[in-house]
Amino acid sequence: MMKKFMKAVTIFSAIAMVSTTLAGCSSAKNEGNDAGKTIKIGVNMELSGAAGAYGQAEKQGIELAAQEINKAGGIKVGKTKKKVQMIYRDNKTSTTDSASVASKLVNNDKVVAVIGPATTNAGTAAIPNITKAKVAAISPSASDYKYTLQKDGSVQPYVFRTEYQNNFQGKVVANFTNNTLKAKKVAIIADKSTDYATGLTKEFKKDFRGKIVQTEYYTAGDKDFNATLTALKSKDFDAIYIPGYYSEVGLIVKQARQMGINQPIVGTDGMADPKLIQIAGKENANNVYYTTPFSKIAAASDKKASNFMKNYQAKYNEEAPTFSALGYDTVYMVKKAIEQQGSANSVKIAKGLAKIKNFKGVSGTISIDKKHNPQKTISIEEIQGGKVTKAYKVK
Repeated sequence: MMKKFMKAVTIFSAIAMVSTTLAGCSSAKNEGNDAGKTIKIGVNMELSGAAGAYGQAEKQGIELAAQEINKAGGIKVGKTKKKVQMIYRDNKTSTTDSASVASKLVNNDKVVAVIGPATTNAGTAAIPNITKAKVAAISPSASDYKYTLQKDGSVQPYVFRTEYQNNFQGKVVANFTNNTLKAKKVAIIADKSTDYATGLTKEFKKDFRGKIVQTEYYTAGDKDFNATLTALKSKDFDAIYIPGYYSEVGLIVKQARQMGINQPIVGTDGMADPKLIQIAGKENANNVYYTTPFSKIAAASDKKASNFMKNYQAKYNEEAPTFSALGYDTVYMVKKAIEQQGSANSVKIAKGLAKIKNFKGVSGTISIDKKHNPQKTISIEEIQGGKVTKAYKVK
């Protein structure tokens, strides 16, 4: 009897060891998060706080794309189609909240991809948690050139973006100021509180061929720029370069024009929001130029972009802003990655995103390079009389 019992124990142990080994193999094979009945996509977004307008605009583009995809039956995964389920969480434009949101999305909600955050600082704070869970995060608008890179210069395996990086747009702005505006002397007013603005300032100074007559700094949240502008008014300059977000730049435009400073004001995509004109006032929004990854004027001749603008207007009863176009394209890039891989596993999605080439988005044709940056065109919009009147397209 004892021999039979020992034999049974031995057999049972052997089965258990095989089962454990197989389970281990299965676990190793299925790294990251997998889709269930739906494809859960997390949105780590600045829905409130200093960058809330960007996040809300991106959310509207994201919602439109998700609605279209589900209306068409969902995303093809192998031989089946699964609908997408967007899970929104507000990071409040806070690095601490962004890290927490990332953890909840990948560990509690079990999303297979994350869209956002909108800003570089919040996006960088989320990287450790999404990387540990092996879930790709693709930001529609984080633009600091180091965002997708590790400290040693190698690429972050799970970090991507839809928008071009700052060193590219900084160079484009400098060349535009040199060649199109014919400016020889420039004054700079820059936001010192963000990597976004300090990086753009550095790039502009490197590429502008003329003279920088003076550089002044402000901090996000500042309201009164009269002292800075008064100091600049006595200087001899041809244009003002202001890398920053619309909330402060709009006030600078308003106060500069009211003070009689009428030289061209040149900036970057942080100004690419209708609220810039609202804050500055239509009567003050003249001779203003800024880079943007999506120009309604430039997009009018593109069928896909035109359809997006039409559908956006129908859904939200307003014109599609730049950041909505970026959010929209980002959802479709995730869809493209899933269909290319034939899998909605988060690790596979990251591999698919890295292989995207010639993706036809509403913000341009996008190819992801080896540093997970999009290769795409850039536009510079001109504001006169409180309206966007012209777009310059740069390849």
